[in-house]
Amino acid sequence: MKESTPISFRIAVIVALGGFIFGFDASVISGVVGYVTPEFGLNVWQQGLVVSAPTLAAIFASLSVVPLSDFVGRKRMLQVVSFLYFVSAIVSAFAPGFWVLVAARAVGGLAFGSLMITPVYIAEIAPPKQRGMMVSVNQMNIVIGLSAAYFSNYLLVQLSQTTAQWVSWTGIDTHTWRWMLSMETLPALAWVILLFLVPESPRWLIVKGKEKEARQVFTQLLPIDQINTCIAEIKKQCAESTRSPFSLLKELFHPCMKHVLLIGALVGIIQQITGINAVFFFATSIFEQSGVGTDAAFAQAVFVGVINVVFTIFAMLLIDRLGRKPLMIIGLSVIAASMALTSWGFSSARYEITDSNLESLEITTKKELLTPLIGQVFESDVEFKKEITERIGADAMRTDGAAILQVTMDINPIVVLTGILGFVAAFAISLGPVMWVILSEIFPNHLRGIAIASIGFINAMTSFAVQFLFPWEIEKLGTGPTFAIYGVFAVIGLILVLRYLPETKGKTLEQIKKELVPGH
Repeated sequence: MKESTPISFRIAVIVALGGFIFGFDASVISGVVGYVTPEFGLNVWQQGLVVSAPTLAAIFASLSVVPLSDFVGRKRMLQVVSFLYFVSAIVSAFAPGFWVLVAARAVGGLAFGSLMITPVYIAEIAPPKQRGMMVSVNQMNIVIGLSAAYFSNYLLVQLSQTTAQWVSWTGIDTHTWRWMLSMETLPALAWVILLFLVPESPRWLIVKGKEKEARQVFTQLLPIDQINTCIAEIKKQCAESTRSPFSLLKELFHPCMKHVLLIGALVGIIQQITGINAVFFFATSIFEQSGVGTDAAFAQAVFVGVINVVFTIFAMLLIDRLGRKPLMIIGLSVIAASMALTSWGFSSARYEITDSNLESLEITTKKELLTPLIGQVFESDVEFKKEITERIGADAMRTDGAAILQVTMDINPIVVLTGILGFVAAFAISLGPVMWVILSEIFPNHLRGIAIASIGFINAMTSFAVQFLFPWEIEKLGTGPTFAIYGVFAVIGLILVLRYLPETKGKTLEQIKKELVPGH
């Protein structure tokens, strides 16, 4: 393909805008949950469901979106999910209660299928030597979206505390979380419009017997003398692409596909079970657990977004030079160390109510309810929060818990911040971009859609479990032990990657297929 032409890259940037919207949708809830919890009176299970509802819906989307894109086309399916994002953002912002908010966010979760379609589409138009970098554009957009949401949340929180008349007139001061959610409508609408400018995947067109249309697309992507050869190779590998989804699924689970399925499932599970979406989706709550207060928690969440962007850029520069497997090894090693540091930071915290910090405490709850605890030292955040809740009640704890932790906790918040940022940086150069690159490379053309849907289902199930259980884990196990669990999973993942993950850099999709699925 014309490695010098920017056309394929421009197309990839537009298509990958869905990654930006996913990132924004995923992380904007980190600021919202602290507002809706007291407003809607949510318990830990309801908090988990509000945050994880999109991923729950994505489990079902993962089984249908990519196979549907095999039927109706990559472009058309992307247009559908772009519209779903737009609808989800509007309804979420105006949700009158818990169940409407959950349902609206679930609609956005159906659009998470863009995460699976986008790398497939980009891999099908990208030059082999630039494929890793171009597929990583989607991951880059995800992390920019994550960062944009953190910054947007922080800005809205700061505005809500001002006395400007326009802030009061627009309701930013009283409906801050609704404004946070409404910001997503802007990129979602832009994506709906821009997708009309991209062509259909030429490989998909050939699979469907539309060679003339495919040739027209390839004239933008390939030197003229390479078009016939490329089309012949695609036809040879996609001869069985018109088979039913059931026969394709049967072939996917044929013994000869066992190795690539193991690789796909491995990276799909490891990417989520190490806790990345717990950090992204609960970033503000995690930093509040370190006692820095609400404003500082929103500010530190911005650091998470910035670090994510910076190290994703490094990953894009390195993935086609250093390779997929080395990045995974480096990333998982640092993730394990970072989770250990974070766990130690939280586990070493001490909690004590004194006369002085009780006097300085600004809460709506009657302070005298806490006076029996003066002088008691707690070494467990679980026991401390349990005792506080028994004294002031669950509703008051939802409203004033962060403020109480801020003044009573003896912890080094820099240790926690360093651990979290180290984790995010390591994820950004490894599990984040590498998973989608590998999934877009290792499966044969005619099985790629249904294969990525199957791995996406596994990935989404793991992600949902992590998000849904996180508030419960924090309440019942404690913050330190929760992050220690993620560190253990990172070590297990590192061992498995060292043993099973192949290297695919610089190889054509056809070469990779011959090596990983010989005789297929």
